Amino acid sequence: MATDNLGLVYYGKDDIRLESRPVPKPGDEDVLIRVSHVGICGSDISYVKRGVLGDLRPDKPIILGHESSGTVVQCGKNVKHLKEGDRVAIEPGFRCYECKFCYDGRYHLCTKGSFHQSGEDGSMSRLHVQRASFCYKIPDNMSLQEGAFMEPLSVALWVCKKAQITIDSTVLITGAGTIGLGSLLVTKLMGASKICVTDISKTRLEMAKKLGADVTVHVDTPDADVLATKVREALGRLPDITLECSGTEPGICLAIKATENGGKLVLGGLSGPEVKIPLSYAAIREVDLIGVFRFPNCFKTAIDLVASGRLDVKPIITHTFKLEDALKAFDTACSRSDGIIKVQIQCNGY
Repeated sequence: MATDNLGLVYYGKDDIRLESRPVPKPGDEDVLIRVSHVGICGSDISYVKRGVLGDLRPDKPIILGHESSGTVVQCGKNVKHLKEGDRVAIEPGFRCYECKFCYDGRYHLCTKGSFHQSGEDGSMSRLHVQRASFCYKIPDNMSLQEGAFMEPLSVALWVCKKAQITIDSTVLITGAGTIGLGSLLVTKLMGASKICVTDISKTRLEMAKKLGADVTVHVDTPDADVLATKVREALGRLPDITLECSGTEPGICLAIKATENGGKLVLGGLSGPEVKIPLSYAAIREVDLIGVFRFPNCFKTAIDLVASGRLDVKPIITHTFKLEDALKAFDTACSRSDGIIKVQIQCNGY
């Protein structure tokens, strides 16, 4: 077991440092995990480049990372379903088990629980302690790289569940990043009749086509009305359902303008705390705006879909760096250059 608990620590805007931290000790309900892979999320980038994530602003240095997998090296005395050596995907955070949201199965809305890097340490380190009930064993035919992708895939699953996609749905996905491409995979699996994907990157649109998009629209203008017309022409109609996965003001504006009267717009991307959007245009056409936050009860499904071969997430994982090269990994992820989608950091050699 590693004794130098190297981790990537966030201090503030444009200030992240590799530091050795004390090895954490698991409580009675916890497990100590030798971390394998951790994905760099848009929220990590938001912290580093803007110093905030929506309304969240850490008030102390924290270890980054919440898309992770690893191997159990020690179990708390009350842990029964896991043992040393188990390979796990980590659902980041924990719940209080006492509030109405936890009792209703909507634990992602729990106000007493916690989530990695929302004020508490994340998992981008050699060793990490996690509540055992939020760790899921992955089968032998799944890699630990895939295991670390279960968090963003769970987001995509929840986005699509909230959208209630069916076999006669015509779907627009705005943004071909990790969540957009993950949502594309899930939308295809749920049987949508036709799918259009939009993005500013032609390379990402090529990836979307390879993953099953029927048509794509290159975002080459900020004019949402022009782009909505292009979407209509590409699909032959306006979509019943739009999955907004860019988290940008232009993306949300396009999503509103392009969604059919009486349709649904699911906000899968996390925008800034305030954006300017044509809200009345959605209201007078009865376009339902549906919020999405995290991913309750989705991890097991995500693992089953990948383990069974029904979803292949490997093409979305485009770059991997060692933990010692984490600063370079963040520079790569922040560059958003063509060909870069999901960047992962390998925290231990396996």
